[in-house]
Amino acid sequence: MANPYEDKSWTSADGLSLHYRDYAGPDGYDGPPVVCLHGLTRNARDFSRLAEHLSASRRVIVPEMRGRGQSDYAPDPSTYHGGQYADDVKRLLDEVGIDRFISVGTSMGGLITMIFAAANPGRLAAVVMNDIGPEINSAGIERINGYVGQGRSYPTWVHAARSLCEVHSAAFPEFGLDQWLEMAKRTLVVSQNGRISYDYDMAIAEPFKKADNAAPPNLWLAFEALRGVPMLLVRGELSDLLTPETVKQMAARNPAMTSVTVPQVGHAPTLDEPKARAAIDALLAQV
Repeated sequence: MANPYEDKSWTSADGLSLHYRDYAGPDGYDGPPVVCLHGLTRNARDFSRLAEHLSASRRVIVPEMRGRGQSDYAPDPSTYHGGQYADDVKRLLDEVGIDRFISVGTSMGGLITMIFAAANPGRLAAVVMNDIGPEINSAGIERINGYVGQGRSYPTWVHAARSLCEVHSAAFPEFGLDQWLEMAKRTLVVSQNGRISYDYDMAIAEPFKKADNAAPPNLWLAFEALRGVPMLLVRGELSDLLTPETVKQMAARNPAMTSVTVPQVGHAPTLDEPKARAAIDALLAQV
């Protein structure tokens, strides 16, 4: 069966070849496309189901940030930060002629969205923020620091799935082996030596471990650039990264924001959950 998307690429300002999936959407669609932005250690496969679902009614673009998936790894690890990612995304959108768009940002993808909005006023038609906000709970950062960049590999997919379960079971307490296998195949890849390894450059851990890159300063100021933009905030009930207090502050600062809590899920919801999917569909129906 043919893929529902085309694999394409664009070139960053510093010469990296970066990959994206382009779901064309229905013939003649000329509205704002959806741009799905993944999390720190993830890639375009994270949005496989959501992108296929949304592409029934609109174009969907899923970039892979530098150092992830099929995108080039950066020779300079210091370029692995939110400002650079936002610049890379802007270069892609300018290249393909997209002025306004709808952002779906999971975790780091939501940070990129805020940074992009602050630098490019008026280009966001709507936003889905997935378990992320301008203020990040230190407990979540500490947990991520505990696994990012470790470079483990596994002999089989079952071994990989069980390892993911050991690390992330608190966030997905209701997952069974099938769900962990699916997450493994979204997150890891078969390497040249036949081992199954993580699909990102281990060097992304270097700048992340510096507080100013893990959580860039002045994100409340960046969030203000989205004031009045239709927004859905998805929070995992068990999230250790986004607190209920931050959700309340975000709602106060953007009256156009609605929120939904996904039960029995931590950081971050897959956006395949029925409650999350219904809320996303409701937001996009307004755009």
